[in-house]
Amino acid sequence: MPARKRTGPLDGLRVIDMSGMISGAFATTMMGDFGADVVMIEHPKVGDPIREWPQKTASGESLAWKSLGRNKRCITLDLGSEEGREIALLLIEDADIVFENFRPGTMERWGLGPDDIHAVNERAIMVRLSGYGQTGPKSQKPGFGTVAEGISGWAHANGFPDSEPLLPPISLADLTAAQFALQSTLMAVYERDLGRNPSDKGQVIDVSLTEPLSRLFFGEVEAYDRMEYVRERTGNRHSSTAPRNIYETADGYMTMSASNQKIFERVARAIDKPELIDDPRFADNVTRVENVDALDAEIEAWTKQHTTDEAIDILEANDAIVGPVYDMGDIFEDEQYQARDAIIEVDDPDVGSLKTFAPTPKFSRTPGEVEFLGPGHGEHNEEVYQGELGMSTEEFARLDEAGVI
Repeated sequence: MPARKRTGPLDGLRVIDMSGMISGAFATTMMGDFGADVVMIEHPKVGDPIREWPQKTASGESLAWKSLGRNKRCITLDLGSEEGREIALLLIEDADIVFENFRPGTMERWGLGPDDIHAVNERAIMVRLSGYGQTGPKSQKPGFGTVAEGISGWAHANGFPDSEPLLPPISLADLTAAQFALQSTLMAVYERDLGRNPSDKGQVIDVSLTEPLSRLFFGEVEAYDRMEYVRERTGNRHSSTAPRNIYETADGYMTMSASNQKIFERVARAIDKPELIDDPRFADNVTRVENVDALDAEIEAWTKQHTTDEAIDILEANDAIVGPVYDMGDIFEDEQYQARDAIIEVDDPDVGSLKTFAPTPKFSRTPGEVEFLGPGHGEHNEEVYQGELGMSTEEFARLDEAGVI
């Protein structure tokens, strides 16, 4: 393995990433940020679709790819060919983790299923991401995050009461599945290497796009089971706490959450309406949720008389929990983001100096690092195939010519 600047808490873990698009890729991006050696495999002819996403530079470089592909060494390999399969298994021999997100059955058809992988490396942890999971009557269907956001219950609950179900403006299902994939991978590494009785063996982790998003509705399976409760759309409000909303101000909008009784009382005094505290409609959180229209009307009548900055200053002086509504330009300018170095600058050979989000969260002793941004298609072929697998120059050229690599 070539020398790397990055160390971090995952230094020493080797990840073979066969996943494309977002769900697996975001999980392995985070692993790379914190020191793992991530080797990403793309098809020789067609690179990851994220490379073609909009917001490109004048030279045609996708900025989404620069972010999602950072800290990964990129190689090309035709996994569907026999020689490609053999090379993939060579790469897996000393890997800790293998990510894939093909339609269930594809890896088995290529001779790269769990049995094939564990035959060459019984310690390998195979992480499989798919729309519906590896089992069940829908498992063979193709699945994208948009569909998962629909059938997970998320779109039904999102939006305003008088509007249609609303999809998120980001790839929420993919990003949520990535977080579950990452945490489950580290659980499996712990069990294999450090648990009460370390097994020294890998296993298969099956992550659907649907289930992680549904899991965020904690308490609602139980509520449906006992009460047939179904969450309905509440806009910016919360179905279980009040007040919690985005409120219009004289020059924009602000956020506030005050479901805790003491915080609610501080808000009532701050907006010069202490009588709300003794109003039976707002006596506690339950009654406030039942009478949220009237409560929000009282609060917004006050916020509309003040600019966002004025309203926040007054409410914060009374120890309320409030904030502005930012766009990305505001994030760039915010002193808190700046003080925490949440956005860093990285030099890239393709696009020059580029700002990107810093690794999150922050570690006191083994911090993450962005060593480089998303590399070119097949940029690390020679480094991996010749430098690590010991492939001869002649063999490398032959496989390149044949379209295997």
